[in-house]
Amino acid sequence: MSVLRPQDQLPGLNAATILLVGTEDALLQQLADAMLKEDCASQLKVHLAHSLPLPSNVSRPRIDLIVFLINLHSKYSLQNVEESLHHVDATFFLGKVSFLATGAGRESHCCIHRNTVPKLAQAYRSPLLFCDLEVEGFRVTMAQRLVRMLQICAGHVPGVSALSLLSLLRSSESPFPEDL
Repeated sequence: MSVLRPQDQLPGLNAATILLVGTEDALLQQLADAMLKEDCASQLKVHLAHSLPLPSNVSRPRIDLIVFLINLHSKYSLQNVEESLHHVDATFFLGKVSFLATGAGRESHCCIHRNTVPKLAQAYRSPLLFCDLEVEGFRVTMAQRLVRMLQICAGHVPGVSALSLLSLLRSSESPFPEDL
């Protein structure tokens, strides 16, 4: 079993690499395609994975941001993310991991309790984004947001770090109960 750690990765010159992890292959690919269409000062690289750990027999790029996609219509999607989280080094949770929940637009089809995903994001102290990726306009907007987050996490935005981005994203959320 391998753990994805930042220090194991080769640095890229002005490259920014995102890893999208989830069971919804078509949605991941559509999101990746939308991201690659965005203007980005960095060399944008998007990698897709069904789950973690990544295969150990291939060379790994430096990963600047990991986004776990959870389809609210699939308990398997949530289980896959929960199992994959065990293969991520703790240092990634300092602003370089995000959760993306999709499918909330059709709430009647959701099979995951509405508090489950926010509790997961809260437990890992990572941002949670909601977006119905099946709607092109929403997907494009999310792609723009993720590209900007990725540039920050890659260190390509002067004066803003992944950790400061995390605190900015958190300030718009309600505080954690233990922080009160």
